[in-house]
Amino acid sequence: MSQPNCVRSPFEFHQGSVPLLVSMPHSGLGLTPEVEQGLTQAAKKLPDTDWFIPELYECVKELGASVISANYSRYVVDLNRPSDDKPLYTTKTTGLFPEILFDSTPVFVDGKAPSESDHERYKEQIWHPYHSTIEQELARLKSIHGYAILFDAHSIAAQVPMLFEGTLPEFNWGTNQGESCSSAIVEAVMGAVSDRYSQVLNGRFKGGFITRGFGKPSENIHAIQLEMSQDTYLSNDAIAQGRYELDTDKAIAIKSQLNAILTAVLKAEI
Repeated sequence: MSQPNCVRSPFEFHQGSVPLLVSMPHSGLGLTPEVEQGLTQAAKKLPDTDWFIPELYECVKELGASVISANYSRYVVDLNRPSDDKPLYTTKTTGLFPEILFDSTPVFVDGKAPSESDHERYKEQIWHPYHSTIEQELARLKSIHGYAILFDAHSIAAQVPMLFEGTLPEFNWGTNQGESCSSAIVEAVMGAVSDRYSQVLNGRFKGGFITRGFGKPSENIHAIQLEMSQDTYLSNDAIAQGRYELDTDKAIAIKSQLNAILTAVLKAEI
């Protein structure tokens, strides 16, 4: 079976020493030939990407944490969906192999979407290795420290009418209604957020498949998702022109905030 045609592996992985793994499943920009040649003009801009997440979380390695970040776009395969593609929400959303953008328009030109065999290849060569690496790393960290924490890092536009009404709070925490991690972790992260930012717990975003699948507090493995509003760091002027660029001042502030959050996670008494 041929490998996806790209110059990089399906993900980047750095192994740390503290009991924390940060996952970035929607930061990838890579495309397979089948996906690239079938995208609509709107989809070619990759609008639903979690833009600049690896850059914003540059503190991860300095803190000694492990990190895994996707290299492929979610339009190839969505790493935060179950491999059987069962819906995670009762409200409208996108699936394992997205057919629509967050604005409800098609991802692919009619008749040019990847085939079922392509999908199976993407699951085998991208989805499964990403999840296997998470599983193995959490087991390693638990064996060393007695527990492990998975922090699933995301971002999204502040306003996405297809997914939710109005404007999102700036920090959206998800713990699958408290089932994926201990309350100590929730208290730590929410307590570390500056008053300049709004936040909510288990609002529109309660944690995707990664949070729900790996978070097992009874087994000393905890998982929490952060869906961060892109208003906290993107340039509004660039967005208005159809581009995605960091706002320098916003980015400095949000990097400091994320450092404080992850530091608090590591100090939480589990």
